[in-house]
Amino acid sequence: MAKKNARNTKGRIIQAAWQLFYRQGYDDTTVEEIIEASGTSRGSFYHYFEGKDALLSSVSFLFDEKYEELMETMDPEMDRFDQLMYLNRELFAMIENSISLDLLARLYSSQLITRGDKHLLDHNRTYYKLLRQIVLQGQERGELRGDVTVNEMVRVYALCERALIYDWCLSGGDYSLLQYGRTMMPMFFQGFRTAQ
Repeated sequence: MAKKNARNTKGRIIQAAWQLFYRQGYDDTTVEEIIEASGTSRGSFYHYFEGKDALLSSVSFLFDEKYEELMETMDPEMDRFDQLMYLNRELFAMIENSISLDLLARLYSSQLITRGDKHLLDHNRTYYKLLRQIVLQGQERGELRGDVTVNEMVRVYALCERALIYDWCLSGGDYSLLQYGRTMMPMFFQGFRTAQ
């Protein structure tokens, strides 16, 4: 139970921080405001995070929470290729509607220069576990190619998502990430689908 409470406390801090970052900007958000909005304590905040900058890499936590929600709502009979495209659309909609472009750009740049953990590449995240599960099921059901490893397909899928997000950041968000992803992700990933 202690692990679940710790996850809830950390999750509340992350949720509150990213909502404040989105509403008032990263630079104009203080640690005190995050503590107050999350209903936690200063001690709890500093138990999980060294400071405000440490929250930048926590966006992967938000993405994983979104994937956990989506796992519950996905139609188990849906083609696994279609499941992957559904997950992509839902993630891109979340990014477009609740994560500021500035913060996303900061996250990507911090992952490029960090000497520590690269959270976006952590294969123990829910994101990677779910993708591996879907790809494996797709192969077992004959919907996705069996001559390519699960890990390689997941790597390509994640790479395509990051590329689209990165380009969207570089372009200053001057187009819809969701709409562009809806067109490009199936094109990028189509080669892994079996002929049906």
